[in-house]
Amino acid sequence: MNPKRQIHEPGHQRKFMVIVDETPECDRAVYYASRRAARTGSGVVMLGILELEDVRQQWLGVADLMRAEATEAMQERIDHFAARARHISGVAAEGVIREGTKAEAILSLIAEDRDIAVLVLAAGTGSEGPGPLVGFLAGPASARFPIPVTIVPGALSDEELDALA
Repeated sequence: MNPKRQIHEPGHQRKFMVIVDETPECDRAVYYASRRAARTGSGVVMLGILELEDVRQQWLGVADLMRAEATEAMQERIDHFAARARHISGVAAEGVIREGTKAEAILSLIAEDRDIAVLVLAAGTGSEGPGPLVGFLAGPASARFPIPVTIVPGALSDEELDALA
């Protein structure tokens, strides 16, 4: 059983969660979530996920260095998109970095932060399909997912997203 969301309780506010990565469509998800959050008085949480399977196979000193470099790079990416969210809509996004698989990181943050009410993803526009997260969440896993998922078409312009947000 999933814990009840607490977005309507005093001192809480609904949050849109975006996964920050290096894909081009990440910007579309950030844009939509930021505009939607501004229009609904909500917040934005940006989750950066470090999938560091290779690190576990390294010597301790090398592993620590690789983890630190990956964390620093992800923090820079989150800072970039947080600045973009502020510029787009005045929303101050909160950044979170987790290590592990994407599914584990997403589900654990949703379980911990009961103000997160919507996961916003953007579908890839390339020939390889919508992207692994969109494919996973649009399939059988969607029936058990604890919050609604909004999938933004990755090819929409700022103006088209403004009209929808």
